[in-house]
Amino acid sequence: MALAENKKKVQKKTVKKTIRTKKAAVQVSVILPVYNEEENIALQYEKVSSSMKKIALPYEIIFVDDGSQDSSAKILSAIALADKSVKLIVFRRNFGQTAAMRAGIDHAIGEIIVFMDSDLQNESDDIQLLLDKIEEGYDVAAGWRKKRHDKFFSRRVPSFFANKIIAWVTGVKLHDLGCSLKAFRADVLKKVKLYGEMHRFIPVHASWIGASIIEVPVRHHARKFGKSKYGMIRTFKVLLDLITIKFLGSFSTKPIYLYGGLGIVIMFFAGISAILVVVMKILYRVNMTGNPFFLLFFLFVILSATLALMGIQTEILIRIYHESTHRSPYYVKEVVNDSVKKV
Repeated sequence: MALAENKKKVQKKTVKKTIRTKKAAVQVSVILPVYNEEENIALQYEKVSSSMKKIALPYEIIFVDDGSQDSSAKILSAIALADKSVKLIVFRRNFGQTAAMRAGIDHAIGEIIVFMDSDLQNESDDIQLLLDKIEEGYDVAAGWRKKRHDKFFSRRVPSFFANKIIAWVTGVKLHDLGCSLKAFRADVLKKVKLYGEMHRFIPVHASWIGASIIEVPVRHHARKFGKSKYGMIRTFKVLLDLITIKFLGSFSTKPIYLYGGLGIVIMFFAGISAILVVVMKILYRVNMTGNPFFLLFFLFVILSATLALMGIQTEILIRIYHESTHRSPYYVKEVVNDSVKKV
């Protein structure tokens, strides 16, 4: 018994010191997607670089320019040429935040991968808080903007309800899935396949493979320069993506439960309708077959079910296509300072 307890203590101590004892060329990779942030990125680079120097671990900073239409790529190119710890990946066009994060993951060589936005709203010094949790043995440390400085009705209210719904549906109890500031063990993150707009659900994907997740309160700043790339439409996209996430997590290996369940529901309504037709015909002598509202009701039910199933089937086919062809969801125009071979 004493031997088992001593073994557990040694394992815990070993896990806690993992990121400080391994002799890797790079231990922390900080990935920052960029899209039209010319007013922010120079200052963001200075802040992230300063924070990483304080942490005193071998690091790299990876900027992924997602087809910016301003001078972001030129500014980042100058930064990368002056600092060899900075990698720059420039897309040929705008492929979206998920593709940018995927590209950063593909080029990262650190044992720990940290994500954050390039708009100065995340506090780079809080990276230390996330790394501390990874050092304690967690696989994922997710930032939580407890005091969020965004517009109340257009950003905070929709985000609050979206996070509540996501937590209820997926079972991953996080307050702020939308916070970009997150840290992951690379061996966990590289097993997650990212397509479409699924970047906000990375912790959910990680939980599926048994990753341990903790939420860390972090600071949040109001945007000073540039315009936000998010709006109310983003909330609806999140809810639509949630349907796919729920299907992949609960029904990907047993789709008959979903298809059969919807079929039973539709058959239930069909049975109720049949009973009403008979009752109204016998008691009130009403001919229901010609009632347009009765026909429209069933038409809408069938159309909704058909569209939902078509959407899910399309998502599965897209994933099969990407996995079988090994096609990348992005195309790179230029890469700077990517000379270190991956190990």
